[in-house]
Amino acid sequence: MTEQREHTNPGSQRRWSSATTCVHAGTEPEPITGAVMTPIFQTSTYVQPFPARHKGYEYSRTQNPTRQALEACLAALEGGGEGIAFASGMAAIDAVLRLLETGNHVVAGNDLYGGTYRLFKRVYERFGLAFSFVDTTDLDAVRAAIRPETALLWIETPSNPLLRVSDLAALARLAHEHGALAVADNTFATPLLQRPLDLGIDIVVHSTTKYLGGHSDVVGGSAITREPELARRLRFLQNSAGAVPGPLDCFLTLRGAKTLHVRMERHCDNAERIARWLCEHPRVARVHYPGLPDHPGHAIASRQMRRFGGMVSFELRGNAEDAMQVCTRTRLFACAESLGGVESLIEHPASMTHASIPAEVRRLAGLEDGLLRLSVGIEDADDLIEDLGQALAP
Repeated sequence: MTEQREHTNPGSQRRWSSATTCVHAGTEPEPITGAVMTPIFQTSTYVQPFPARHKGYEYSRTQNPTRQALEACLAALEGGGEGIAFASGMAAIDAVLRLLETGNHVVAGNDLYGGTYRLFKRVYERFGLAFSFVDTTDLDAVRAAIRPETALLWIETPSNPLLRVSDLAALARLAHEHGALAVADNTFATPLLQRPLDLGIDIVVHSTTKYLGGHSDVVGGSAITREPELARRLRFLQNSAGAVPGPLDCFLTLRGAKTLHVRMERHCDNAERIARWLCEHPRVARVHYPGLPDHPGHAIASRQMRRFGGMVSFELRGNAEDAMQVCTRTRLFACAESLGGVESLIEHPASMTHASIPAEVRRLAGLEDGLLRLSVGIEDADDLIEDLGQALAP
């Protein structure tokens, strides 16, 4: 995909590139002082000149100027519509699930973040939702899993942690044929590399903790949709349940988003080099990265993504203990959960981010105990390769 130029500045008809949108969307000079950066409106409530008549703000659980600036930025990055910022990525996912009713059925990918699986199985099954987990790269498998009561199709692409690539346009069409919503977690790709709303997806969710914030210093989430009624319902659920980010969190995420375009280019450059290097390493059995020509989803990724992202996973020739030992030997790659920060991270999904998924379920999905996941940062690629080399040495 070429550089998107479909972003419109709120209040104008100008269309901006993705890079310019990152810097300017949602932010206007503060009208009283002229401050370039949106201030941190650290307030819980607002004076009303007359009961039930206010200046657009009444209580900060419901609306806050800093949060609204972030929401406008996120919506613009995803290509329009309305953005709703949440206290975490899981809070955003939770709000989407609250759109459903008891008795509804969800078809979800069988390779997805462990926290999402935990929320689906251990929280929402108790309230009468049913879930089927299938390989969403297989349209026939998704079609076979759909029931009359299916109300939602949940997609991660690239998936976490195996970086499988699903055809968003085809899946959106399939969901809509059966009257279901299509929802995509776009955390790994970010709106700079992939725009699911343009491909027919109804709701896009992000953990803004990751690439959008970009500096491992804030937790947040978002849900973005072009459907006004869906946006209205999500805002109602957020205000009712109260899963809102604080103004400082919004300020930090908005600041991070301003450099998303330059960071993602370096993340992608480094990840591509590291993936190719890992393919040649004798201790590596398999590399998962959509940018590799032999990746099963490479053709689809080339069509629906601008570049292939900063996440790489690989399987060692060895067991879980061997994989965990590599995590202890890296010097630049910090052994830690999360991803998308400027610094490189390494983790062992089976014992860390995906430990909440039962072992037999992980293995059925192809997540082996010897798998390692890299969040490739923006350091010098040669230094990162040297670090992996010494960690993988016998």
